[in-house]
Amino acid sequence: MVQGSSTIKPRKALSRALPPKALAKKREILEAASRVFRRQGLYATRMRDIAAEIGMQVGNLYYYFENRQELLAFCQRDALEGLLDLAAWVERQELPASGKLYLLVLGHVVHVNEGTPGSLAHLEVEALEAAWRKRLQGRRDEYEAALRRVIADGIAEGVFRPVDSKTAVLAILGAVNWTVKWFRPEGAKSARSIGEEFAEQMVRGLLADGAELEVPALELPELPQPDVGDFE
Repeated sequence: MVQGSSTIKPRKALSRALPPKALAKKREILEAASRVFRRQGLYATRMRDIAAEIGMQVGNLYYYFENRQELLAFCQRDALEGLLDLAAWVERQELPASGKLYLLVLGHVVHVNEGTPGSLAHLEVEALEAAWRKRLQGRRDEYEAALRRVIADGIAEGVFRPVDSKTAVLAILGAVNWTVKWFRPEGAKSARSIGEEFAEQMVRGLLADGAELEVPALELPELPQPDVGDFE
């Protein structure tokens, strides 16, 4: 089992910081939105439904989110900032590429299902208008590039088979992101347990002949809440 540092440092967000109370309230609203999304579906949910879920007047909800588009964008940015923090932390670990990819898959499943409230909205990129998608695409590309680097490193090390890293990453992201559609906190398995199974299966599927997966004996850190504010 491979040991390493469990310290994680948040990255600098590309946005203006919110006061702690306002950020906490926005995340509380996302928690309520998540419950409504699961009951009614994302596209059938209105702002008044979310306000009713949290016991707010709809006018007060608009103080925190101007419209549903802004709420969806906040959720996606919150998830992306956390995932980029995870990728930066994994990159600093003294591990083979197989161990790094294991932690990335595990951490991704845990983060989108337990770390970001309303994470169902993280999956619905097409629900955002073009202007919002354009603002977030750079962050998505940055995270995808981090995963591709790990796979490319693994190929160079002889740990992974010579696969197309872009295709491999898209397959991984499709699987781990889709867990928000079916994962239930009250279910038989925790997000961590599911993440461990996904990581085991996906990393082993890339291993070169004769290569072994050494599962890192490294506790996944709790990701800091991203300092997500208004776009500059």
